Amino acid sequence: MARMTAARAAVEILKREGVTNAFGVPGAAINPFYRALKEGGGIDHTLARHVEGASHMAEGYTRTRPGNIGVCIGTSGPAGTDMITGLYSAIADSIPILCITGQAPVAKLHTEDFQAVDIASIAKPVTKAATTVLEAAQVPGVFQQAFHLMRSGRPGPVLIDLPIDVQLTEIEFDPETYEPLPVYKPAATRAQAEKAIRFLLESERPLIVAGGGIINADASDLLVEFAELTDTPVIPTLMGWGTIPDDHELNAGMVGVQTSHRYGNATFLESDFVLGIGNRWANRHTGYKLDVYRGDRKFVHVDIEPTQIGKIFAPDYGIASDAKAALELFVEIARELKAAGKLPDRSAWVASHLERKATLQRRTHFDNVPMKPQRVYEEMNKAFGPETRYVTTIGLSQIAGAQMLHVYKPRHWINCGQAGPLGWTIPAALGVSKADPETPVVALSGDYDFQFMLEELAVGAQHKIPYVHVLVNNAYLGLIRQAQIGLDINFQVNLEFENINSPELGVYGVDHLKVVEGLGCKAIRVTEPDQLLAAFEEAKKLAAEYRVPVVVEAILERVTNIAMSKTADISDVTEFEELATEPGHAPTAIRTLRV
Repeated sequence: MARMTAARAAVEILKREGVTNAFGVPGAAINPFYRALKEGGGIDHTLARHVEGASHMAEGYTRTRPGNIGVCIGTSGPAGTDMITGLYSAIADSIPILCITGQAPVAKLHTEDFQAVDIASIAKPVTKAATTVLEAAQVPGVFQQAFHLMRSGRPGPVLIDLPIDVQLTEIEFDPETYEPLPVYKPAATRAQAEKAIRFLLESERPLIVAGGGIINADASDLLVEFAELTDTPVIPTLMGWGTIPDDHELNAGMVGVQTSHRYGNATFLESDFVLGIGNRWANRHTGYKLDVYRGDRKFVHVDIEPTQIGKIFAPDYGIASDAKAALELFVEIARELKAAGKLPDRSAWVASHLERKATLQRRTHFDNVPMKPQRVYEEMNKAFGPETRYVTTIGLSQIAGAQMLHVYKPRHWINCGQAGPLGWTIPAALGVSKADPETPVVALSGDYDFQFMLEELAVGAQHKIPYVHVLVNNAYLGLIRQAQIGLDINFQVNLEFENINSPELGVYGVDHLKVVEGLGCKAIRVTEPDQLLAAFEEAKKLAAEYRVPVVVEAILERVTNIAMSKTADISDVTEFEELATEPGHAPTAIRTLRV
C-alpha cells in the first residue's frame, strides 16, 4: 500500500470527492497541507486577502452549480475564528462548505501555544461537524465522513482541524481504492405524497411555496412541471427565487414583510391552502404575525430536515423528504390524475393572480437627481439579461433589488438569507464567478456592505475574475436607519463626511473609485439616472477586456425608505413611495401595468 503524509492523503481525497477549486490563506500551521496541494496538483487555489473572505468565496462557489462543494483553508488560531461567520452563513442557508484549518502540535494543544485555539469547540454550533484530528491515521476517515455529512440530509458545512504534526505524519493510504460514502436523503412515500395531494385537490385557491431546498435538490424543473400539471400558482421564497421563472404565468411573486411583491402578498392572503416544499417559514417571509400568515389556510410542509417540520408552526400535514424525491412522486401522481380527468379547473384562480400581478405594482421610473434607488434596478433590468447571476447579502439594496429585479433560473439569485453578514457580497461574487466564468455575474451592494470586505477586490484583479458590481451609495446605513424610525431616532447610522482628498464628492465620504482602482480594478461613478444604462454597458465591456471586477457606483439621494412592514405583518406593508399608476411608471415590470 502507498505511504504518504496525512496532508497528502487529505488532498487526494478532496480530488476523489470532486473538489477542483479551493480558496484560502496559507500560514505556518497549515503549510504542510499547502505543500501537499502543490505536489498533488489538480486543485486550483485562489489566494484570498482575508480568511472570512475565503469562506464566503467557498459558499458562492458551492451555490453556483449542483454538486459543488467549496473548500476554504486557513492556518491556526485567528484563521479559524475568522471563518466562523462563513460557517454560520453556510449552515443558516443549508450550504455545504468544507473549512480546513491548521493547528498547533497535538502535544501543545493545552499549553496555550501560539495561535492554538480549540476551534472545533468554537465551530460546533455552526457546523454539522467540527473535528480536531488527533491521530494521523484517522485523517482519511474524517474527510470521508465530512463529505458524507455535508451531502446527506439537510446540507451544511463541516470544519476539519489538522495539527501540524498530524499533517506531517506518514500513513498507509491507497487513493486508487478510495470511494465516497453513499449519500443519505429521506424520501417521501407514495402514501405520503397521495395524502398531500388530497389537500391540494380539496382546496379552491392553492399555492405552492417553493424554498431553497428545491434549488439544493436540483429539482426546479420538477417543481415547474408539477405546478403546470395542477395549475397551481407558485410563491418562491427569497432563497427559492429562480425555481420558476419570473415571467412564468404561474409565478405569483414573493411574499413577506421586506422582500415581497404587492401582488404576491395579496395573492397569498386570498389563498386557502399552501404546500411548502424545501422552505423553513423564515420570519422575513411569514412576518411575526403568524395568525395573519396562517389565517384559515391549511398547510402541508415538505422538508428534508424532520425537526424543521413544526418548528415555526404546526402544519396540517408534514413530510420529511428531500424536495426532489417528493416532487418526483407529486409529478407522478398529478400525471395520473390528469390522465383520469380528476384535476380541478383552476383557471379562475390563476386569472385572479395574474390580474393582481398586472395591477399591484411599485413605481421604478423616477428622474430625480440625486437618484432614487428604484431607477437603478429598472436600468439593471434593461442592461442585464435572463442569464445573469445576481449576488447580494443584506440591506436596503438587497430588499429593493428583490422587489424590482427579475430572475429566471435557479442559482441565478445567490443571496445570503438568514445570516446576512455585511461584506459577504464581494467574496461570494468572486466564488460564483470562479465556479462559472462563462455566465455574467452582477453583484449588488449598499455602501456599507461594500466597505466591509472590499480588499477582496484585489483577489479578482490578481486572479483575473471579472464581474460587475453595482454599488448604490447614499452614505447611510439605510436599513438600520429605516428600522430606527419606530424608535424615533436617527443615531450612529450616518456615514457622511467631506473627504479632504475628494471634495467633489460633497458629503458622500469614501471615494470608492480611488479605492477600487487602487486595488487593481475598474470603476465608474454615475450621478444621473440617464447615465445608468450606458455605465452598465461600459462595465460589461471593461470586465470582458481587462478580466477584473468592475464597480458601477450610483450616487443616490440620501434618504429613501423601501416598502416594508413596520409591524412585521404581511397584510400591513407600508408603501413609502408613490405607486405605479401608468405603464411608464414601471416600464420593466414582468407584466405591463393594467390601469
